[in-house]
Amino acid sequence: MPEQKKRRSSEKEFLAVIPDAMPTLDDQQSIPLRETAFLTLRKLILTGKLHPGERLTEVRLGKILGTSRTPIREAIRKLELEGLVAITPGSGARVARITEEDLQDVMEVRSALDQLCASLASQRITEEEKKELIRSRDAFEASTRFGDQQEIAENDVHFHDVIAAAARNRRLDQVMTGLADTIYRFRYEYIRDDLHYEELIEEHRVICQAVLEGDSETASRAARDHIDRQRDYILSQIRKMQQ
Repeated sequence: MPEQKKRRSSEKEFLAVIPDAMPTLDDQQSIPLRETAFLTLRKLILTGKLHPGERLTEVRLGKILGTSRTPIREAIRKLELEGLVAITPGSGARVARITEEDLQDVMEVRSALDQLCASLASQRITEEEKKELIRSRDAFEASTRFGDQQEIAENDVHFHDVIAAAARNRRLDQVMTGLADTIYRFRYEYIRDDLHYEELIEEHRVICQAVLEGDSETASRAARDHIDRQRDYILSQIRKMQQ
């Protein structure tokens, strides 16, 4: 009986977040059902609404998304190619777990890229971009007071995007874009805990100030410390789940 209640509660929570994850009505009319299913499931995974290890049942998802099993099956296969879903013969499809190796690999690359972005931005940022960086810093701080995780994550993304744009390196931007979705998933894991918000605010302030002052060394070091703290926390959470 308790397990049944738990499943009902989980189903209600899942249904509640579906509308926000789905493409707009205009977009839905212009893209195939399999793409709508793919985009919806992808967003639910990236934002942590579908949890690592959670089973993806075609029948259940088809009923919830109002489509047949075929678009769901195609969407799941596409998500597998992106590394967001793991399909095991005899067990079916599940949301891919975040492993220590994945985390270390991605965060090592992100740390190096963010350091380079901060260093270059501090040398190349324009006056208009400085204003936008300050606005993005303040918007992130304001969003943490309301606890909307998606808004917090999006403002965090924008803060780092402003710095990346100010770096003015097209190849660097391409690499950052390629990692964006994986980084977004890790970012959500970190901001789930509101105890980190004050730390994040202070870290953003330090990075922002260093970039504004043209202090490339401090900007690079602050960016590295910012990513390292996130990596260490998520790593500790992974190890807790393994225990």
